[in-house]
Amino acid sequence: MKYFQGAMTALITPFKDGKLDEVAYEKLIKRQIKNGIDVVVPVGTTGESATLSHSEHKRCIEIAAATCKDTNVKVLAGAGSNATHEAVDLAKFAELQGADGILSVTPYYNKPTQEGLYQHYKTIANAVEIPLVLYNVPGRTSVDLLPETVFRLFDDVPGIFAIKEATGSVDRAIELLSQRPALSLFCGDDAIDYPMLANGAKGIISVTANLLPKLKSELVHSALEGNFEKAKEINDKLYNLNKVLFIESNPIPIKAAMYIAGLIDTLEYRLPLTMPSNKNLVKIEKAMTEFDIEGF
Repeated sequence: MKYFQGAMTALITPFKDGKLDEVAYEKLIKRQIKNGIDVVVPVGTTGESATLSHSEHKRCIEIAAATCKDTNVKVLAGAGSNATHEAVDLAKFAELQGADGILSVTPYYNKPTQEGLYQHYKTIANAVEIPLVLYNVPGRTSVDLLPETVFRLFDDVPGIFAIKEATGSVDRAIELLSQRPALSLFCGDDAIDYPMLANGAKGIISVTANLLPKLKSELVHSALEGNFEKAKEINDKLYNLNKVLFIESNPIPIKAAMYIAGLIDTLEYRLPLTMPSNKNLVKIEKAMTEFDIEGF
């Protein structure tokens, strides 16, 4: 299996008149490629995967794989579901399209036990020949993939090489990496990219990179090259924006920021997500003024 690391973007999913805007989606991915991102992540939770139809979900993977073909940018396709058989179906489809790996969020709502999580991920990983990245975000799924379960999966299942760690806890990251140094850990919280990378993370899966791919790429590459002073400088500069982009439920603020920057033509969400408040729109726009945001 070919593993990967570096700066990764959790892509938004643009809509137009209630439907997937395929033209805009391809343009956004090409912009990521142009600006030095190592991996794009279509239809993760930032891509509103929970409200896409299965055909829309698969179409996003198709577009990402086709757009990144013959480039150095890899595709880590979202293949998460609270039904294991659905996650397996998405994983197999992603593999067929040429994705380099799959990212699978912990099953939401049904709150499986740790044994259930183990069997869920083992089943998905064993269904494909491309690597799988675990995705732990208990604040959104109401289930925590505990370290002992991560260790068990990493030890038992060859295709599981990494975890997107989005608990917001540096302590959790240190626990994982101190016990399994060969595990690749990807930071899933933009505000703490620097401390996670300084403690051994191999990359980030970023929301903010939708807006500022070049800067986020520079942050990660600086850290991986050992230039932690530069990485910290960039992380500090991004702090206010990173916080504002989570002022409401993700991806509400980042899609608004992309619209304000002229990177998407329409600002649409899938219910139950709605437009940000006017007050928060002002905060988002103000935070963006600190940066030169490159277009296409």
